[in-house]
Amino acid sequence: MRLKKPKLEPKVSAGSMADIAFLLLIFFLVSTSLLQDKGLMLQLPPDIEPTETPIKERNLFKVLINSKNEFLIEGKVRSDLAGLVEEIKTFVKNPSSSPTLSESPEKAIISIKTQRGAQYASFISVLDLIKESYYQMYGERIGLSSDEFRKLNKSKPSELAIYQKARKGLPMNISIADPDKIK
Repeated sequence: MRLKKPKLEPKVSAGSMADIAFLLLIFFLVSTSLLQDKGLMLQLPPDIEPTETPIKERNLFKVLINSKNEFLIEGKVRSDLAGLVEEIKTFVKNPSSSPTLSESPEKAIISIKTQRGAQYASFISVLDLIKESYYQMYGERIGLSSDEFRKLNKSKPSELAIYQKARKGLPMNISIADPDKIK
């Protein structure tokens, strides 16, 4: 009787598989560029020595965003931001010399405060509207729209003079407070 030899099946060497996987991993790590978040382009104010004069309540325009993304604007609960730009412009300018609005544009402060859990998009939309109200006021002073004002090239002396004229006596005072915890 003849003995049959068992057939040998071809095998792939697994020893070099780990080397190949490691080389591919290194290749993709080196060749891939990771996106870096830019964040908000806010310029922080310079350090100034603390003043002893407290801010009067009348000069504060308060905006609170709660964790349900509802807005408490000057003590009134609102679900949308319609009319906020005009309210801020009226508060800052105080054309009727009302005792409930700011004393002067230099003293007017717009305060934004959020609760933890508020969506970042809600904060950004409020901040954009506040800045838009100031840009509109600047543009109105020099006869431009807010978009035209923002497009002024400050590297050109003639446009820099226009930019400074529009902003003179009307600082963009925005206070961004630390978020509150949800209660």
